[in-house]
Amino acid sequence: MAAAAAAPGGMVAVLPGLYVGGAESCSCPEALSAAGVVAVLTVDAEEPPAVPGVRAMHVRARDEPGADLLSRLDECAAFLGAARAGGGAALVRWVNPGFQGQLKLYEAMGCAVDSSSVLYKRYRLEMLSERLSEPQDLPREVFAVDPTSICQTPNTEVLYRCRKCRRALFRSSSILSHTEGSGPAAFAHKRITDSARLCGNGHEKCTSYFIEPVQWMEPALLGVMEGQLLCPKCTSKLGSFSWRGEQCSCGRWVTPAFQIHKSRVDEVRTLPVGNFQTAKT
Repeated sequence: MAAAAAAPGGMVAVLPGLYVGGAESCSCPEALSAAGVVAVLTVDAEEPPAVPGVRAMHVRARDEPGADLLSRLDECAAFLGAARAGGGAALVRWVNPGFQGQLKLYEAMGCAVDSSSVLYKRYRLEMLSERLSEPQDLPREVFAVDPTSICQTPNTEVLYRCRKCRRALFRSSSILSHTEGSGPAAFAHKRITDSARLCGNGHEKCTSYFIEPVQWMEPALLGVMEGQLLCPKCTSKLGSFSWRGEQCSCGRWVTPAFQIHKSRVDEVRTLPVGNFQTAKT
């Protein structure tokens, strides 16, 4: 992003033809006209008064870091882009730190909301965990499709099955990877034994998969903040979950956490052979 520059009316130029500003930035139509502003995007709980001769878009959201703007960003980008494409400038009001974080996430996804992105899935779960006190009714879109309801797993994906009964549990696209933690140093409050499995750089390996919720988990998740994850077929223990978060064996704290122990599942890679497919474990 280009360096910000001052503009009339309390506005700040962040890109050619794009300004940000507060409520006062729309109080002077002359300043907007001088800056070439033809469109104003406002993010606020209340819709502001119209400015004569200026197109307006209002996103109803509280001016709070936790308010969801990401789901509207495709629409917002199209509105701002249309103004700039026509040779005019656009103004965005109320860009708080939380919104800035969502804008960076939007940029990391290629300036388009990608619901299949690991970044988006993690953001959605983090936002949900901040609002939960007793998760009675969870949005259906939070849950990944149960792989048993899918006739065929795409060749690019790995399927994970219960090691005991072979029931399909999740696909590789459901794994929410995280940056490796600091290893034993993160467990200073716990007793570390010599039997701990360490990798070559001295960090403890990740012994679990942290995944998005899958449909078969729903009965276990409703009404509670944490608990065990059991295989829906043989009820053997697979791992645990906590909306408040759990610590990976590598030391990284993950919030919220849906943790499946690697020792309880097997990878199944589907390889095409002619017109048939074979599973490789």
